[in-house]
Amino acid sequence: MGEEVGFLGLGIMGKAMSMNLIRHGFKCDELVEHGASVAETPAAVVKKCKYTIAMLLSSTKVAFSSNMCSGKGYVDMSTVDSDTSSKISEAITSKGGCFLEAPVSGSKKPAEDGQLVILAAGEKKLFEEALPAFDVMGKKSFFLGQVGNGAKMKLVVNMIMGSMMNAFSEGLILADKSGLNTQTLLDVLDLGGIANPMFKMKGPTMIQKSYSPAFPLKHQQKDMRLALALGDENAVSMPVAAAANEAFKKARTMGLGDLDFSAVYEAVKFPENSS
Repeated sequence: MGEEVGFLGLGIMGKAMSMNLIRHGFKCDELVEHGASVAETPAAVVKKCKYTIAMLLSSTKVAFSSNMCSGKGYVDMSTVDSDTSSKISEAITSKGGCFLEAPVSGSKKPAEDGQLVILAAGEKKLFEEALPAFDVMGKKSFFLGQVGNGAKMKLVVNMIMGSMMNAFSEGLILADKSGLNTQTLLDVLDLGGIANPMFKMKGPTMIQKSYSPAFPLKHQQKDMRLALALGDENAVSMPVAAAANEAFKKARTMGLGDLDFSAVYEAVKFPENSS
């Protein structure tokens, strides 16, 4: 393929995603070495490449300071709120560049396996250009229309996921305190109508109190907060999500923010530890 793609941000997700691009023949200009050339600054990456993908905790600063100009594309795969995404879009397009937001659904393992779900919105032409890269990083890409829609969809998905994780935690604890075997609960859930990959993957590690961060809890809480703000904006009552957000906040006060978001189990199990 030999296409020159810039990649900014090599955390849990970015590293796995950029490695997939390199393995599939993309020349990927990263910020650290893994068989790719390295640039000194984000602006240098943008200058060299036709389009640049960003997977950063906060991508606003990079976007505003980048060497964006006509013919260049900027694909932001970070999770931000729709207002931030719109501001980045304005900064890019005002310099003649093309912008696409493309947050992803999925954490560390799907990123490593190239099985992310990509929620894109913005410039359709850039979406089509980036599709070969998206096909390597993800199992399905959706084009959702105007900038902001990708960000909103990601927040809705993560809000549901966070609420489910809390209900799951409560169920595991209720089973345990009622004298039931938690592994049997997992087996029963896996055979029923609410069977899902998250319960199947996270359940055994939660029982073992193992919370290696596939998706850090502090990021999940940030997404719950942003989803609740979107609810406020649209006058949508979200009592379940609000309660889940409180549990994630409690977990952060217990010092669990850098662990996997499934560590909210500890906050639900031992709420008194937060005082």
